[in-house]
Amino acid sequence: MSEFHGTTIVCVRKDGRVAMGGDGQVTLGQTAIKHTARKVRKIHNDRVMVGFSGATADALTLFDKFESKLDEYRGNLRRATVELARDWRTDRILRRLEALLAIADKENIFLISGSGDVIEPDDDVIAIGSGGPYAQAAARALLRHSKMDAKGIVEEALRIAAEICIYTNDKIVVEVL
Repeated sequence: MSEFHGTTIVCVRKDGRVAMGGDGQVTLGQTAIKHTARKVRKIHNDRVMVGFSGATADALTLFDKFESKLDEYRGNLRRATVELARDWRTDRILRRLEALLAIADKENIFLISGSGDVIEPDDDVIAIGSGGPYAQAAARALLRHSKMDAKGIVEEALRIAAEICIYTNDKIVVEVL
């Protein structure tokens, strides 16, 4: 069976606002089979944004688990993120899930993986997925050298990634806190 590819998620914090966006392409083998997938959403009373790359069912399972952790730790994003990473790495069933999560609230941005990584960026930009490196480079340049707001930077970074990465399209969804 061919492998699913395609996601670009980028998150930027600027001037007290956080924006996270993703493209809509899902690719099976060498064919784009969906153009409008929604890979970024708000959770926890719209105070937290989560974006994913990887297997959709796995990511949705992790979204639910993460939201439970947020409830358990009364909205403490840092603690919920670390606890999800711990469970994801040590639980026999969860550790088989193949996805990456980008998680943000107004104060924090994290990347979390199944190998137990919880990464907080140095520069208020994080990106994941096949087009992630392109979007991250574009977002960093725009953050440093433009007057664009966080949402504008995310939109333009995703457009630039879509011009370079064959697994990324320009059907963009952006959420803002």
